[in-house]
Amino acid sequence: MIEAVQLAKRYDKNQPYVLKDVNFKVERGEFVFIVGQSGAGKSTLLKLLIREILPTSGTLKIFGQDLRLMPERRVPYLRRNIGMVFQDFRLLEERTAYENVAFAMQVTGAVAQEIARRVPAVLEMVGLGDKLEARVCDLSGGEQQRIGLARAIVNRPSLILADEPTGNLDPDTSMEIINLLRNINIRGTTVLVATHDREIVDRMQKRVIHLEHGQIAGDQKKGVYARAF
Repeated sequence: MIEAVQLAKRYDKNQPYVLKDVNFKVERGEFVFIVGQSGAGKSTLLKLLIREILPTSGTLKIFGQDLRLMPERRVPYLRRNIGMVFQDFRLLEERTAYENVAFAMQVTGAVAQEIARRVPAVLEMVGLGDKLEARVCDLSGGEQQRIGLARAIVNRPSLILADEPTGNLDPDTSMEIINLLRNINIRGTTVLVATHDREIVDRMQKRVIHLEHGQIAGDQKKGVYARAF
């Protein structure tokens, strides 16, 4: 599903590389943690995967498509197959939970009948079936992140990318969010999670890719955070 070959990125030719000589593959259905200290290149890698930015050199393929060669007109179609979960939620705070998730379908051109059917089902899946009409600004951080997750999965993407999805949450709520991601993964969706959360990585025993100074310092199939350093 994802293949990086000699992938490199720097934002300015006079600055050092943020990513350099990065090589890895992610198969369909995997659950992968991307770990590393701040500045290691985790967020840059996720931005490359959604083609928010382009590689400086090397190859990055997703769904078999080379992102450097992809025409701009194809980018919206790429992103329809990727669900993104953010640390800061990025929700419409004055809108309801239902409206936030429905918006993700509306921008893809989904018809009203399909939206009305699917949105409540997805909110029920993430434990918010009773919060459809609640405004986002009135909900807790954990509930807001569940809405963010529902928004990410409502279009049934093949790939979920989560950038520090538990960074603003308490430990119990963090584990609930990760368990939701694991359940989504069990249903067949590929999941990549960039995180600093050592406890969650150690408990999950999933594949761990460790970035250090923009390069891969470790890649363990059933890794733990501590051994990555």
